[in-house]
Amino acid sequence: MSWGCDTPAPMPICLPVDPRLANDTERKVWQLLCEQLDERDLLIAGQRVTDHLKDHEIDFVVGLEGAGIICVEVKGGEVWHDGDKWWQKSRGGHVKDIHPVRQARDACYSLRSFIEADPRWTQGRLRWDHMVVLPNSRVPQQFALPECPRWQVIDRDDLPALAERLRDVLLNQEIVCPPLTSTGIEQLQTALSGRGLPQRDVVARALENEDAADILTERQAVILEATRLLTRVEVRGGAGSGKTFMAMEQARRLANQGHRVALICYSHGLASYLKRIAGNWSRRQQPGYVGEFHTLGIQWGAPHGPAESERTAATSQFFEHELPALMLQLAANLPAGQRFDSIVVDEAQDFADSWWDPLLGALKDPDTGGIYVFSDEGQRVFDRQGTPPVPLVPLILDQNIRNTRQIATAFQPLVDHPMRYLGGEGPEVAFVPCAREDAIEAGDDQIEKLLDEGWRPQDVALLTTGSRHPEQIARQAEGVEKYWDTFWDNDQVFYGHVLGFKGLERRAVVLVVNDKGAFERSRERLYVGLSRARDQLVVCGDPEFITKIGGTDMARRFRITKD
Repeated sequence: MSWGCDTPAPMPICLPVDPRLANDTERKVWQLLCEQLDERDLLIAGQRVTDHLKDHEIDFVVGLEGAGIICVEVKGGEVWHDGDKWWQKSRGGHVKDIHPVRQARDACYSLRSFIEADPRWTQGRLRWDHMVVLPNSRVPQQFALPECPRWQVIDRDDLPALAERLRDVLLNQEIVCPPLTSTGIEQLQTALSGRGLPQRDVVARALENEDAADILTERQAVILEATRLLTRVEVRGGAGSGKTFMAMEQARRLANQGHRVALICYSHGLASYLKRIAGNWSRRQQPGYVGEFHTLGIQWGAPHGPAESERTAATSQFFEHELPALMLQLAANLPAGQRFDSIVVDEAQDFADSWWDPLLGALKDPDTGGIYVFSDEGQRVFDRQGTPPVPLVPLILDQNIRNTRQIATAFQPLVDHPMRYLGGEGPEVAFVPCAREDAIEAGDDQIEKLLDEGWRPQDVALLTTGSRHPEQIARQAEGVEKYWDTFWDNDQVFYGHVLGFKGLERRAVVLVVNDKGAFERSRERLYVGLSRARDQLVVCGDPEFITKIGGTDMARRFRITKD
């Protein structure tokens, strides 16, 4: 994540994303490689490989596109060679003999044999090598051993050009071998994942990805601790960056500190989700109010007004103008016990300008009371504009941690800022070409296919971008509350519209793109729809319409057009 609007530096492909390293020295080398390697390169930490002789552990395996593969052995502390042996002195003063060159060489040969024996490896013999990195020691330029020339050792003075040195070692080999390509990097990752393994079921894969995402999300929440002395903050982040979790966590922490907190959003579905989650917290941690902006006004004494689903001019006039004005008057007369120390707003891009004044008016101290805003301008799908009328400290989340890499890269063309993708691996995004009028039927077929593949009904949602699915219409006819109860029903596939599903997720989503035509917010709707799936995404729609809204880059990713 970045603190501000600076574009983050590109990162290599890192496996794992957040490795458990043995010591600070390895951590230093890892960070240097992350900073210096190209985004197309591969960096693997702590790779184990076993042959008939012994078990090996390689500190770092680096795949350099256009060069080759190199195995790196890192030795911290003070390291030297006395003409006979390598020696290492630890921070505590203990001295022992070590064998870094032999370790790196034997491990490199063992890994190469394993990779080349994999039937999925089609690259043949590439350029392989091994190196020793001594981050705390200095090695004279005239140093040389029969088994270790100076160029095979990187000392502390070489660290600023660490990645460059690795690449040069491979490119300077006087052998005729092809370079490592992007396909080779993909096959290297595949080979290291094992072969001949039992078939994993789709739910197990999704659960594993979610466990990893949950850990990353919790780590993301450290930002809240860093801002605990700030009372007016706007956290901006794209889909999958963990905003809703952080909004809930902010509300929970403030309540636990004794604040009366309001956790507010716009949509029915997100409000239902927030209430369900917050209802499981301890009494001390529960906010004073959780729900929709409009329902807060009703709680203060405002009328219910017309049915919002009717979307008439009268409905718009009431909810966009009359209700906020009335809520402002009601807020001015709220007793102290109904006022809030802090207000947390999720999906704040949905709020109109007129909605913010009543919220500020409901604070115990309008000048210093807490305002915590979580937003994504890319998801501004409603025809309204609004920003809080008070200065807020901006914090930027630039990591996608909830979607698989395949899904996140699919909607990347619709994101107006760079994102780092830390999610797990999943299946390719599937695109089912069809006419707009056939898209719902095609979506139904894909739902059946997902269930046949092993997905449970509770894992799956069908979302539309245009007209609603008949099943959604039937369920909504029973009332808003009963409809959203089906979101939690383990025995039912959920049917919804992207407008009502903002802020929510499903493990597997079939997105039916059935807009009658392009309009001002079509791009935002498509972005929301594509980003609701955590693990598997199927898109049904007209190829020409997808290309028109998403652009040629998205068309290529969906294989609508060729490169």
